[in-house]
Amino acid sequence: MSKNTKTVLGRRAFLSGSVAAAGTIASPALAQFGNTTEVERDLTEVVKRNISSFRSLDWRPYFSNTKNGAILVDISSRVLHYWSEDLSIYRLYPSSVPLSEDLTRRGRTSVIRKVEGPSWAPTPAMRKRNPEWPAFVGPGPDNPLGTHALYLGWTYYRIHGTHDTRKIGRQSSNGCIGLYNQHIQELFGYAKKGTQVLLI
Repeated sequence: MSKNTKTVLGRRAFLSGSVAAAGTIASPALAQFGNTTEVERDLTEVVKRNISSFRSLDWRPYFSNTKNGAILVDISSRVLHYWSEDLSIYRLYPSSVPLSEDLTRRGRTSVIRKVEGPSWAPTPAMRKRNPEWPAFVGPGPDNPLGTHALYLGWTYYRIHGTHDTRKIGRQSSNGCIGLYNQHIQELFGYAKKGTQVLLI
């Protein structure tokens, strides 16, 4: 084997090892936010997730003030932003969003109620689309609202947790905004009745 061949093989081995090491180091971050996700409405296929819009934002283009705190949900980038009233706290959470445009509501509302261990009942429209669904689900691991829920001023709309973590980062809800349970628990502690909410 020539010296040049050894050099080329040595470089290839180094690059292969570096790529493998980089993949190992990056995996915890990718496990949290994911560089892949299942296709919307089909949990058997895997596609790349676009997380290019998962970035911090300034509150001022969206709110005139941060009285009672402010929540911004960006449907297109599937991200929820939270700012505390005194701006000492800013959080950015990946979220699930509605399945389709006709289920999506945009505009301004506010948190009107907070519930730990929420129960769930499908809306009349959901029952019509999915007659096989149960009429009521109490708190617990089978509840679609996860461990905590923030009820909004719009009827039937909530920001809530989910026990099915595959839904986060996807179009997967019937109108609500879903977060990982650990994230909704944190947001639940920050938000209060009257916290401003804007969906764009």
